[in-house]
Amino acid sequence: MALTLKHLFRKKVSTQYPEKRLETSRRIRGQQFVWRSDLCTGCATCAKSCPHGIIRITTSKNGENKYKVDSIVFDTGRCMFCGLCVEACPYNALYMGRSYEQSRYSRKLLWADMEELMSPDNEASSYGHPEMDEKLPLQTLLVYGQISKDMADKNGS
Repeated sequence: MALTLKHLFRKKVSTQYPEKRLETSRRIRGQQFVWRSDLCTGCATCAKSCPHGIIRITTSKNGENKYKVDSIVFDTGRCMFCGLCVEACPYNALYMGRSYEQSRYSRKLLWADMEELMSPDNEASSYGHPEMDEKLPLQTLLVYGQISKDMADKNGS
C-alpha cells in the first residue's frame, strides 16, 4: 500500500505523443538493429547465437582468410529482441537500436536488410556496450525519482 500511496501523490508527467517523444533508457533493446559493415568480418557468430534463427548472413571469400558480407537479413517479425546476437558479436559490429516505432502493415515488411541496418537514421543503444552510456541522452522519466532537466523545462517547472 505504501508504494501505491507514493505514486499517487507524485507529480504527473504527460506528453502529446506523436509531437513530443520521451527519451528512452540508454540501454533499451529497441525494435531495430544497427549494423556496422566496417567492423563486421562475416564470422556469423550473431546468427549462431540467435535462438530463433532470424539472422541470415551470406559471405564470400575476399582474399586470403578474409570474408566479405554479401548480405545480412534480420526477420524482426520473429525476433524476441533478447540481445544475444549483440552480446555474442566479438567485433562490436552489431547494436540494438533505440527506436520503438517499427510497426508495419504486412509481415513481409518486417525483414531488415543491409540498407535498413546501416541507415544513418538508426541510433544505437548502449545495450551490450556500456562504454556508450555517456554519449546518449538521459532518459526522460528516470526510475530513480528524477525528471530530466529537458522534461522539466518543457513542462514549465
